[in-house]
Amino acid sequence: MTLAIQTQHLRKEYKGRAVVQGLDLEVGEGEVFGFLGPNGAGKSTTVKMLLGLVRPTSGSVKVLGGSPDDPAVRARLGFLPEQFRFQTWMTAHEFLNFHGQLAGLKAEELRTRIPAVLKRVGLDGRGNEALGGYSKGMLQRAGLAGAILAHPRLVFLDEPTSALDPVGRVEVREIIQELRREGVTVFLNSHLLSEVEQVSDRVAFVKAGEVVRAGTLNELLGGALPVMIKVDRFTPDLLADLGRLGHLEQQGAQQVSVTVSGEEAIPALANAVSASGVQLYALTPQRHDLEDLFLELVGTSGDTGQSALTGRVA
Repeated sequence: MTLAIQTQHLRKEYKGRAVVQGLDLEVGEGEVFGFLGPNGAGKSTTVKMLLGLVRPTSGSVKVLGGSPDDPAVRARLGFLPEQFRFQTWMTAHEFLNFHGQLAGLKAEELRTRIPAVLKRVGLDGRGNEALGGYSKGMLQRAGLAGAILAHPRLVFLDEPTSALDPVGRVEVREIIQELRREGVTVFLNSHLLSEVEQVSDRVAFVKAGEVVRAGTLNELLGGALPVMIKVDRFTPDLLADLGRLGHLEQQGAQQVSVTVSGEEAIPALANAVSASGVQLYALTPQRHDLEDLFLELVGTSGDTGQSALTGRVA
């Protein structure tokens, strides 16, 4: 796998306190990578080091095969910060033209590129309006347009849907999927775990500045699968058949939970119920999601006492 991001023993200290410590991270080119953790886990500091905005205390970092301090590498990066502060006296077109020039785009390319990215983020026809009149959601869309304006090969998105309504979140997911199809690497930092789960190829959970678990969604969420089965009645033969297919736990006269090796075993459960002649009311896999795994691995926010899922991401 060709790597878009690679860190080894990455460490950052502020006034003698380690915010990021021993961070080892690998992100492949062209994948959507979710970076998850509670408040104070060091996520924002890590992103700043990957962007070359903050220098590490020790360790190494490579971005797109080079150093983030290299202007040629930085020119291929896009970034949407969570706390976006834009020049609100500018129109969206002026804002993008200004940042496009900073990125080295020529005037001729900007004339066609700016309308294209505004349309892509749902701001078609709004480019001549001042940013000061935009809603927070529209500002976030404008920031996303700026992040993808210069054809980046690696895009960092920090809470890209925090200000958007459900329709806007769907549109951003579609943009992320389009970027993946174009071979762009997306580094996604979000507290909306359901959003991350829908678009990410791999994720990493970070706690206290260290990666505690990383892998594909199948690797992290696969394995043993509890399946709830509800019928009108259980016969001894049906219970015996279900017990042979997995670990059986009776939860009442009409309901059992059968833990099987994976979803490939579900058809056999359905066939056993059907062959028994009883009436099937429900057969429901109880698959864990990223939220369950998040709570298992990192628990609650260490600096607020709030649930790490409801608090803002550091």
